[in-house]
Amino acid sequence: MNDTMDTLDEKANGSPSMEIDEIVSVRSHEAFAAKHMPDLGQDVKDFQVFTWRLDNWKKLDKKLTSPEFECGGHKWRILLFPFGNSNAPPNDTVSVYLDYAEPKKAPEGWHACAQFALVISNIHDPTVFTVSHAHHRFIAEECDWGFTRFSELRKLFNTQEGQLRPTIENESADISVFVRVLEDPTGVLWHNFVNYDSKKETGFVGLKNQGATCYMNSLLQSLFCTRYFRKAVFQIPTEDDLPTESVSLALQRVFYHLQTSDQPVGTTELTKSFGWKSLDSFLQHDVQEFNRVLQDKLESKMKGTKAEGAIAKLFVGKMKSYIKCVNVEYESSRTEEFNDIQLNVKGMRNLYESFKDYVAVENMDGENKYQAEGFGLQDAKKGIIFESFPPVLHLQLKRFEYDIQRDAMVKINDRHEFPFEIDLGEFLDANADRSKPWKYKLTGVLVHSGDLHGGHYFALIKPDRETRWLKFDDDRVTPVTDKEVLEENYGGEPLNSSPPTAQRNQVRAMKRFTNAYMLVYIRESAMDEVLAPFTEEDTPPHLKRRLDEERLQIEAKKREREEQHLFLTAKVITDETFSRHEGFDLATFDEKNWPPSDLPSFRVLKQETYSVFKSRVAQHFNYPENQIRLWVLVNRQNKTVRPDTAIPENESTLTVEVIRNNMAARQNDLRLYLDVITDPSKPEPSPQSIMVFLKHFDTSKQNLLGAGKVYMPRTCKVGDLVPIINERMRWTPGTPLKLYEEIKPGMIELMKPKLSFAQSEIQDGDVICFQVELPEKEIHDLESQGLHSNPIHFYDFIQNRVMIIFRPKYDDPDHDHPEFSLVLSKKQNYDTMSTKAGEYLRHDPIKLRFTTTHANNANAKSVLKRSLNQNLAEIMTPYFTASAVILYEKLDVSIVELETKRSLKVIWTGIHNKEEGTFPFLLPKTSSVHDLADNLAKQVTLSPSGSGKIRIFEISRDGKNQKEFTGSEMIGNIPDPVDLYAEEIPREELEADDADKVIGVFHFSRELTRAHGVPFKFVVKRGEKFCDTKKRLQARLGVSDKDIAKYRFALIQASTFKQPSYIEDDDTIYEHQFAPEDVLGLDHIDKSGRAKAGVAEKAIVIRG
Repeated sequence: MNDTMDTLDEKANGSPSMEIDEIVSVRSHEAFAAKHMPDLGQDVKDFQVFTWRLDNWKKLDKKLTSPEFECGGHKWRILLFPFGNSNAPPNDTVSVYLDYAEPKKAPEGWHACAQFALVISNIHDPTVFTVSHAHHRFIAEECDWGFTRFSELRKLFNTQEGQLRPTIENESADISVFVRVLEDPTGVLWHNFVNYDSKKETGFVGLKNQGATCYMNSLLQSLFCTRYFRKAVFQIPTEDDLPTESVSLALQRVFYHLQTSDQPVGTTELTKSFGWKSLDSFLQHDVQEFNRVLQDKLESKMKGTKAEGAIAKLFVGKMKSYIKCVNVEYESSRTEEFNDIQLNVKGMRNLYESFKDYVAVENMDGENKYQAEGFGLQDAKKGIIFESFPPVLHLQLKRFEYDIQRDAMVKINDRHEFPFEIDLGEFLDANADRSKPWKYKLTGVLVHSGDLHGGHYFALIKPDRETRWLKFDDDRVTPVTDKEVLEENYGGEPLNSSPPTAQRNQVRAMKRFTNAYMLVYIRESAMDEVLAPFTEEDTPPHLKRRLDEERLQIEAKKREREEQHLFLTAKVITDETFSRHEGFDLATFDEKNWPPSDLPSFRVLKQETYSVFKSRVAQHFNYPENQIRLWVLVNRQNKTVRPDTAIPENESTLTVEVIRNNMAARQNDLRLYLDVITDPSKPEPSPQSIMVFLKHFDTSKQNLLGAGKVYMPRTCKVGDLVPIINERMRWTPGTPLKLYEEIKPGMIELMKPKLSFAQSEIQDGDVICFQVELPEKEIHDLESQGLHSNPIHFYDFIQNRVMIIFRPKYDDPDHDHPEFSLVLSKKQNYDTMSTKAGEYLRHDPIKLRFTTTHANNANAKSVLKRSLNQNLAEIMTPYFTASAVILYEKLDVSIVELETKRSLKVIWTGIHNKEEGTFPFLLPKTSSVHDLADNLAKQVTLSPSGSGKIRIFEISRDGKNQKEFTGSEMIGNIPDPVDLYAEEIPREELEADDADKVIGVFHFSRELTRAHGVPFKFVVKRGEKFCDTKKRLQARLGVSDKDIAKYRFALIQASTFKQPSYIEDDDTIYEHQFAPEDVLGLDHIDKSGRAKAGVAEKAIVIRG
């Protein structure tokens, strides 16, 4: 039985409705169903009622099933537990379910969506009953559904308040089930999506969400389905590009995977190619801005290729803004291109009204007459008309607007309808080309569900004329109905919101926040070209080749992982690897603080015999088989790893796994030493001899490296090694040496030369380290330089060594700010670290500032204080690895001084509001902003006849106003981080009198939320026509006549939802009653790269 019932009981309105209205008899089937089964908004395929009479209730079996009945082409029955299902206390409740009869006989993959009400009623009076309703998708795994706690038994047996008889009377009752089998046109109604396969069900796959990239996913799917666009992207040459650095290649790869993969596709490569670090992609951005930036990027990549012009051809239309006189022949107009159209939602019932509003004509008469050149003041009409629409029309519905009362952006959830088809002919200029109709078909709806601060994006797309509408919701693609495309995304209240049930209310409350914010329409006459079928030839062969190779590699790796349990890894130490090893033992395996040695490794089948394996090893190292023998390394009790015994050669059935299990227990892989027998004809070393490994500590090079091995009889004295070593090292015979035994880390002991190896407890695989004996003076000199004079000190350094990776804090690594690493000891302190880093960077260590980083992502954590002089072990916590990342800054000043001073950067915009440079300052924290301005004045060039005065300011969050300092603020109190700007105050402003107005001016590009550049102040003169104001603005900005011609000027009122009102040459803006927040906006293309998108949101930048 389904335990889900418990949770359903509360939801399913088990209790009779509280409304004081007619009680409907169970036998009035239609009326009863209408009252107790809410309309779920789905079409009903079949409706049946089945009643089952039961007597002698108390003698019934624990579990009963009714006779079968048919509904909607399926067989059903009632499943009853008269005294409760086992998971409720016995004899306490009744459990009753609707059961799908004989699910095993149903065709594979069957399902049925049913809404049902289960009723127990009195056999004499059908108005006495208990009812509960639910709905469910019946599938093989969930073929019964209903109520474990349908009702308490005592309530059924006793007469309830307001009724004349009990439900179960004289142990008899009717059990009825009302079943509506619903149409499921999409096949996914109430689907739980366990094991759902998008590719199989729809032919498409989804995109994985990286955190908050669903806004990007919905747009990418829409662009992918615009096949002409996909073909153009595939035409960009990318053979030599890297996917994480080239947007074109990364997008091609995403598109190719969407075409060929049967699993959801990742976008990490793509966002990396945008130059986004993980954080950027987790900010929800505005889709329109993302679309615009992506298309600009691709357009520049398409220049000079077969794809050149594709984006303009698909998405660019033209509109004309005009002022036309009524009584004289005069018109002033300008034509502009657009990639998308922003339409108002507020106050508009549907898309048609939004278009009407866009081209609405404003009458200029009365006091608002138009100054027409050569005709004086005239009545005129002002407006916008379209000259052409592009084949693919992107319509942005303005669901997000600024609300002055709340001083914030808000989401508008009003109802706004849009059709499957729209004729845009009436919004075109009279001279437009009408050789083909301007009829458009809806092919995409991008939806936002939620409020301003978050929520979720998905896309509804009709990929071509034949394919049905599909919902692309991140990694899942499902079919949808027409109603889900239109009605459910209009926003506002659903039209038929009648059922008053709790369930319906939940559905309704949710709907209000889910609505369309971008529509994609394709011109009907262009559809066959824009959505032309995609062929094999449309995919670049180099891309296919590259991705097929990668797929094979992934599959091979997957196979390797799956077969991993059949293999083990054998790592082989040779005399050559030993001679390069600097550390404990013969190689590093799993030391906490140091990377493992790079050793020759073999992947070996566990069942491979030793003789086969040995011949592979011999072949690999180019030795005859009889010249090598392999020793197994074991983990000794004292935590060292040493060769222990040679593998026996005479057991032909010995397998690699048996060797590992018997000779090297407690190890996952096999660690071996390759012992080369130089002359197999000579007798083997006697059983009484031992194999000893030698290491040389070189004081001049300060290193400790392997120096091969020797076989020594146990009875020999340790001192007998000295002549052998001198000969091997080609030193003068008789050179005095000191010998040390490497017992284990932290335990290195000087050996007594007169004792035998047996007395010194030396065994196979032990390590003896030697150094040339030094005179006292030399030892003293080495130690005074901080160097190691003997192996004991050096081993201690090795035991505590760590790799510190130094990275520049603010710059990408370059010649002056390299990334580098140093090996230091955990016992060394801050001063030693800064000295060594200073030596590497050739920079005074007192002028280096270091910042620790977080172990998991290497982001900056906290600035290290020199005064604490911590050792590296303290600095490195909680890094428990071999390396830590520390960020450095090269300063022009000592860090001691920094502790009493404030470091600030000021961006200088001069007299012409252009960013001329950034100036860093380090001033006492008690300095005032006036002092900062005085210091800045010494570094910048002021205009010769200017005011000589500097203003320092911040920019308001929305990018529209300056936030000026008074000058007396202490710089130590300015919150960090801060962006400071400074400009030369124009004479005109200083000399302005009471009759003049000083207003704020800011730059934006088409949308008010797209502020860019730096806002400034400007003087407005009484009675001055705007054509003259514009000349003064041009002089203030220092821009050419050609550039100023591209600017549009608008009054931005803080107090309205209105679009900016654009200013004409003969307007006098002085006459506007300026509220404190009202500003003049300069609408022109952003060339500064300093966009401030929306309120306190970073602009989207795509680099790759």
